[in-house]
Amino acid sequence: MKDLNGLDLPTYDDMLAAHARIKPYIHRTPILTSSFLNTLSGCEIFFKCENFQKAGAFKVRGATNAVFGLSEDEAKLGVATHSSGNHALSLSYAAGRRGIPCHVVMPRTAPEAKKSAVRGYGGIITECEPSTSSREEVFAKVQAETGADFVHPYNDPRVIAGQGTCSHEFMEQMQEYGDPVDIMVAPIGGGGMISGTCLTLSHEAPAVQIIAAEPEQADDAARSFNAGHIIADDAPVTIADGLKVPLKERTWHFVSTYVTDILTATEQEIIDAMRLTWARMKIVIEPSCAVPLAIILKNSDVFAGKRVGVVITGGNVDLDKLPWQI
Repeated sequence: MKDLNGLDLPTYDDMLAAHARIKPYIHRTPILTSSFLNTLSGCEIFFKCENFQKAGAFKVRGATNAVFGLSEDEAKLGVATHSSGNHALSLSYAAGRRGIPCHVVMPRTAPEAKKSAVRGYGGIITECEPSTSSREEVFAKVQAETGADFVHPYNDPRVIAGQGTCSHEFMEQMQEYGDPVDIMVAPIGGGGMISGTCLTLSHEAPAVQIIAAEPEQADDAARSFNAGHIIADDAPVTIADGLKVPLKERTWHFVSTYVTDILTATEQEIIDAMRLTWARMKIVIEPSCAVPLAIILKNSDVFAGKRVGVVITGGNVDLDKLPWQI
């Protein structure tokens, strides 16, 4: 589908096709609940646990859809991307399943756990400086040298359609819990997950409010939302390393059209929410995934008495550098 500006956008049918395409290569991740966190927050939270996903993050959905959607001729030269971590290792995983090369540009400051995972899946890493401009400049050289198919971490119709399968599964699974949710919350960086959420829920549950959660120190999406146009930061500094990148035109379409609000949390609030999840739910989540819980606890007036879906987007953590130990 094309919008009024001629921009290629994924459709609901693209999401359904993606779900069928990637099913053999991904996990159907569980929904978990916590009576303690329900009492603390004053709402009923249903966590869709993509930290248990293949490659440890939701991004394997979009990456796998892109890789297995290539024709044989397109796949010969492999795939390439730039990513702070989870998309890099997800694309490496998917490329490995298809037996094609994967070239990845990663910031030199990316967590070592994520770099190690990329290499473990067979990805070929080229490092760049920790800024959007550097990663795009270095990536242009890598792509020119390899001729690989560019799978953007989020500004790609194939990727957005793949990410939309997460909410599709969530809505199917919620039938076991009675009533649907009132609000769906997911982290926002470049906007791939939130765009996929918008794509799916706008068709399957249009009454559900979609709220994005963002670090206060990387709040370009919130400022964009309030201004009515994209505001891009080049190199924000936040513990939520997966949420440092700016919106692009495709994700901006979904955010500006369907998102109800974008709420932010401080670094300490993110750390506290991450530690609380580890302690009470006994699951490993990374800082980026803690932002939704942080904004729920911070904004009780918004969420009180509601049924709230939360996407826990990943669990790839450097265990030698846990934030409450630094």
